[in-house]
Amino acid sequence: MRTPIHPTRTAAAALLALTVSGCSLVGTGDDESATAPGGAAGTDGEAGGTVVLVTHDSFFLPEKLVKRFERESGYDLEQRAGGDAGALTSQLVLNTDSPIGDVAFGVDNTFGSRALEADVFAPAEIDAPAGVEENALPGDDEGTLVAVDTGNVCVNVDTTWFAERDLDAPETLDDLVDPAYEGLFVTPGATTSSPGFAFLLTTVAAYGDDWQEWWEELLDNDAKVVNGWEDAYQVDFTQGGGKGDRPIVTSYDSSPAFTVDGEGGTTTRALLDTCYEQVEYAGVLRGADNPEGAQAVLEWLVSPEVQEALPSSMYVYPVVEGTELPEEWTDLTERPEDPWAVEPAEIDENRDAWLREWGDLVSS
Repeated sequence: MRTPIHPTRTAAAALLALTVSGCSLVGTGDDESATAPGGAAGTDGEAGGTVVLVTHDSFFLPEKLVKRFERESGYDLEQRAGGDAGALTSQLVLNTDSPIGDVAFGVDNTFGSRALEADVFAPAEIDAPAGVEENALPGDDEGTLVAVDTGNVCVNVDTTWFAERDLDAPETLDDLVDPAYEGLFVTPGATTSSPGFAFLLTTVAAYGDDWQEWWEELLDNDAKVVNGWEDAYQVDFTQGGGKGDRPIVTSYDSSPAFTVDGEGGTTTRALLDTCYEQVEYAGVLRGADNPEGAQAVLEWLVSPEVQEALPSSMYVYPVVEGTELPEEWTDLTERPEDPWAVEPAEIDENRDAWLREWGDLVSS
């Protein structure tokens, strides 16, 4: 998430903390002599002052990591939430000439091209570990955006619900419009949710100019559209916190790691043919008051301790190669080998029209 990720993943992160309690994911934070990100050597170095990190609403890292960054770098980290990925990007674009912080996290590959066109970010000046450049945003020729995490928005199913009714679960997008699954699917809206927009892009990639026809069939099959991921997963989904009545939901490929059955298994499964990859980025805001501090934050976000904390903190996969995942993730989740994708430039060109057309379908 990158969702949620990003995305509204705050409630999910709280659930994860309960589910994986007891697992050590973030390091000890006790190495007082470690060299800080950005090359600052603690509070006695040249670094100092406040660095403002602007994020989406679902950004969360353990306080221990934040305090360690501040102690080792000499910077005070001020965090400001700016809505979901779309709202955050809009704020950054609207305030290009008067940046609202020093560094931003949470612009993803569905909105990144908009930020690049507006020249929001300055070039990153860090030594990126393996895995970061491999997830670079196409078209970012200046190297302004640093990949921090990845995740796939996928349709998930409640496997126990289908097993109890001796009904085969759906596997593909085509299956979702089958009358056998009438009234069983819930998804967050494309205009109000980052994962909802990613799901819309999945259908654009899969059906091309016929995506609207597919959505008409989906809505005729009594699919439910709600505002956000939390509404869909935590309220309407049968395996969510509210124990709803819909066993098919738009969520993430990591979700099955957090619906454990107490016997070493999981009660849900992501449909790997329905996935859309999201990559979340961070970047130094052009014209930042504290560009040195901003660069230090970038290095911190791709550091081993932060990368290891991402799964339990924000429901997303780390981008840095070799980062160890929680046992639940390696045992209970699968990642798609070939997720759906739409080129960032095509998204930027058509985003408003697609959302308007989608909104007309849902409201009709």
